[in-house]
Amino acid sequence: MRVVIQMYGLMLYNICMLLTYQYKLNPTPEQVVTMETWGELLRRHYNYALGQRLDWLNRTRSQIDRCSLIYEPIGEIPQKVDYYTQASDLKQTKQLFPEYENIYADCQQQNLMRLDKSWKRWLIPDKNGKRGGRPRFKKRGEICSFTFPRVNCAKAGAHLTGNTLKLSKIGEINVILHRPIPDGFEIKQATILKKADGWYVSFSLEDKSVPTALPIDEIKTATGIDVGLEKFLTTADGQSIEVPQYYRKAQATLARQQRKLARSTKGSKNYHSSVNKVARLHLHVARQRKEFHYQVAHWLVNSYDLIVFENLNIKGLARTRLAKSILDVAWGAFLQIMQAVAVRRGKHTQGVDPRGTSINCSGCGARVEKTLAVRVHSCSCGLVIDRDWNSALNLLKLGSVGLPIPGCGGLGNTQPMKQQVSFVNPRCSRYTACS
Repeated sequence: MRVVIQMYGLMLYNICMLLTYQYKLNPTPEQVVTMETWGELLRRHYNYALGQRLDWLNRTRSQIDRCSLIYEPIGEIPQKVDYYTQASDLKQTKQLFPEYENIYADCQQQNLMRLDKSWKRWLIPDKNGKRGGRPRFKKRGEICSFTFPRVNCAKAGAHLTGNTLKLSKIGEINVILHRPIPDGFEIKQATILKKADGWYVSFSLEDKSVPTALPIDEIKTATGIDVGLEKFLTTADGQSIEVPQYYRKAQATLARQQRKLARSTKGSKNYHSSVNKVARLHLHVARQRKEFHYQVAHWLVNSYDLIVFENLNIKGLARTRLAKSILDVAWGAFLQIMQAVAVRRGKHTQGVDPRGTSINCSGCGARVEKTLAVRVHSCSCGLVIDRDWNSALNLLKLGSVGLPIPGCGGLGNTQPMKQQVSFVNPRCSRYTACS
């Protein structure tokens, strides 16, 4: 399940939800050449448009009545460059370079929209005051996708009929529809992209049957989840899931292929073959990890009405010496998937500040200092439980304030326990807990 197809995008819009279904394509060799040519031409146009914006920024970064202390470009100051001015120049681009006439016009506009979003993300901070990185020039092969913004309508460039996708100026391509598009879902746009193992199409679907969130007074089951490296996560009722370590297990095979790649002559057939094998290995590991995340997320959402998790600074943690293990478990990707699945099911999720949750006692609230090497929480009140279990109980307490549910999971200071954590395998049945 979800080796080829993934619901990896989800966004709320009023009462609708946007899902992304991905299917594999079977293009002909001629169509492959056409799509690769489109990607290369769009890459060149992207770089040219980015150069225009950077040139305008460098020439106008100083006010008109003063000079820059660093440098001042000489020449005529250009007018402001934005999406609308660059989109209006597409007609002139096709006159100067006739090969761009073979690319569907909407795909070229979407390419400029992609640049415009990256540009604004760099210059305009978000509500938290953070900005994205500076847009970079794309190397050959980095732009391997293009978008048809309209599907199955009068002026659309893409039409899906059965298992056949008809693209303007490309032709009809067979689609492997290994799961049907649900009834009532409207296809908003189609993105053609290339991966290491072939070409895919991602349909953006609008789902108007979004379930309403469960009322707060009807929440019956809640849990806190503590993520870690020894155990992937531990719930407030003592259940844990082991860390799969997909990248660690694939390291030996990956290193062997990378050594073979290093010995190959750059640009030769063996070189390109080795590059593709390395890319396929990374793609396989990513798919394994995402499938595992979906299984755990569905198991949690099916088991609990409210899931409390910790708001971790994952980027900061990934700068430590544990970076490889932290990036392998991919907590951030899992939390996004879990929240998306919860919204789709009408369940609740809540993030809380994790400070002190591993140190404070979940029974009496006392502060019990311990290092990371100490994996058992032992308090003077008599509570002796697993360290991650104690943290999950504290997270549940913080997230269930004001709710009509037991916030401590049944562990009070009058009921000290000494118990081991039980492991759960979410794969034993399809998105259900083990019996």
